[in-house]
Amino acid sequence: QVQLVESGGGLVQAGGSLRLSCAASGRDFNRHTMGWFRQAPGKEREFVAAVASNGASTYYDDSVRGRFKISRDHAQNSAYLEMNGLKPEDTAVYYCAAGRVFGELAEEYDYWGQGTQVTVSA
Repeated sequence: QVQLVESGGGLVQAGGSLRLSCAASGRDFNRHTMGWFRQAPGKEREFVAAVASNGASTYYDDSVRGRFKISRDHAQNSAYLEMNGLKPEDTAVYYCAAGRVFGELAEEYDYWGQGTQVTVSA
């Protein structure tokens, strides 16, 4: 069992930056892929980024590649999403997730946080 708690969301102007954190507790955090997803009002949840269990591999959705950076810290049992060059279309609730497969499908992730709101004003 892994419990996840996100933090770091907020309101920012277009072009600004935010850093989301995901604190994990429970067993086997270091064996899980960590992913970030987001869901905007009226839209389905979508993949943002993932980092493999060993931290060596990362993968991004095309919409955020080059602007966002995912990372993890095994000593802190945490994952992070650094977001730069934010756009109004990045506005969504952002979710941290832990899974056994290095992938972009929500069903591949077993554990989810409660989400943190990110709002980007024009």
